[in-house]
This record gives sequence, C-alpha cells and structure tokens, in this order.
Amino acid sequence: MISAGELRNGVTMEYEGEIYSVLEFQHVKPGKGAAFVRTRLKNIKTGAVVEKTFRPTEKMSKAHIDRMDMQYLYNDGELYHFMNNETFDQIALNAYDVGDSLKFVKENENVKLLAHDGNVFGIEPPLFVELEITDTEPGFAGNTAQGATKPAIVETGASVQVPLFINQGEIIKIDTRTGEYLSRVNN
Repeated sequence: MISAGELRNGVTMEYEGEIYSVLEFQHVKPGKGAAFVRTRLKNIKTGAVVEKTFRPTEKMSKAHIDRMDMQYLYNDGELYHFMNNETFDQIALNAYDVGDSLKFVKENENVKLLAHDGNVFGIEPPLFVELEITDTEPGFAGNTAQGATKPAIVETGASVQVPLFINQGEIIKIDTRTGEYLSRVNN
C-alpha cells in the first residue's frame, strides 16, 4: 500500500479498479482547510489522462508492472508474434493489444512488453530507430530554409514528415515516442 502523500512521478498504482501511472503531482496546503495532493494520472491500459485529488492519508495499492525484453518476430495478418530471447518462449498478441506501438519497429528488433498480473497491456518500442525511406518526392539541393517538410514512407509502412532534402533510399533516425524525424544516418 502507498499513501497519497508518497506519490511521485512514474509511480504505478491501482485505483478504482484501474492501473494508473503518476504523470504529475502537487502537494497543496491551502491557508484554510486540510492539505491535499493534486495529481495527473495516466491510465496504463487505455492511455486516458485524468486529474484526481487525494487526501494525503488516502491509501491505494501499488501496482507492479513487469517489463519483459522480447524480440518482435513477425505479423501473420491476425497476430503479432514475440519471443523471449532467454527462454525462447513465444507470445502472440492481437492487433488491439498492439495498437500502433509497432509502426516504427522492424521484424527481429527488441521491444519491451508491459504486463500486469500476467496480462500484457502494452509495448514499449526502442526510443530511437533507424529506418530507410522507401517512398518520398525527390529532394532538391538548397531546400533547407524555413524548416519545410514533406511526407515520406519508411520501410515499416509508417509515414513521417522529413526535410525537403531527404531522398528515397536514405536512412533516417526517428523518435518513436513522437514519430518525428531526428537526423540522417550516415552510411
């Protein structure tokens, strides 16, 4: 059990039958009345963000989230298959559980599966990936001013906004949290 007065950023807890991660917290001591803790919580399964206020003495269960290193093997059209690199056990997840978390992940790359009480509810891809541009309009030398961008399709099929000078066949670095282009990768 954890009291609301002990909440910190990143703590995971069970509250009202759901699992939440603390995004922000603030201990408030008004001039009149009792102190309280104002929080922004993210529902780990749905991704919804809610604001809740707690009395500092309120108790809730601390939730333990298992992060398993797994290798993404392949998608057979219905299921996404993952393998534990140490035990070689395989897990298959449906498209609903995977969501769009694998849009920048190639086959045979390592990811982290997130589970609570043995139920996988999410996937953490690597923070940064390097992917090849498979389709984009041709680039032109000198088109670097004002940060203009154009759409490009990477080898996983995802669309990314890239600078005008990027050409098809180039390898770029992408931040998987935001889906933003970061830089060219020199071959």
